[in-house]
Amino acid sequence: MLAAETVPDSGLEIEICASEAERKALAAQCGLAAVQSLEANVRVTKLGGERFGVRGALNARVTQICVVTLEPFETGIEAGIGVNFAPSGSLAPATPSTQGDPPDPIVNGQIDLGALAAEFLVLNLDLYPRKPGAVFEDACAGEPSAMDSPFAVLLRR
Repeated sequence: MLAAETVPDSGLEIEICASEAERKALAAQCGLAAVQSLEANVRVTKLGGERFGVRGALNARVTQICVVTLEPFETGIEAGIGVNFAPSGSLAPATPSTQGDPPDPIVNGQIDLGALAAEFLVLNLDLYPRKPGAVFEDACAGEPSAMDSPFAVLLRR
């Protein structure tokens, strides 16, 4: 958690590194076999008024389960981070003329950078992870025969 009032006018560089307990909780929450590492380097800057920008990069190493072989495999995730924040009471609904996403809320004067890193991890996970080299072999591939039909039993009478 970062207290927004502590961000100097020149900005602030922050390195986020998830602990073992945090990685285990994140793996359980995201349905991953494991999260070996999760790091993010961000720069927090004042955008004017009570608004802040968070820009940086996320690097993670996770173990996912292959949707083809059901075997666990490790994969790396690299993602850019770019989010603006504003106090939750000052968030106006987005209008068609507004460019980009509306700002995320600053809650009780704090920006949750850990939750932001976790969010960008989840957003960049492969929904259908496939182990390198895994090939789906369709049992129905090839030319269909009369015996493949659900009515094949009727032909045998």
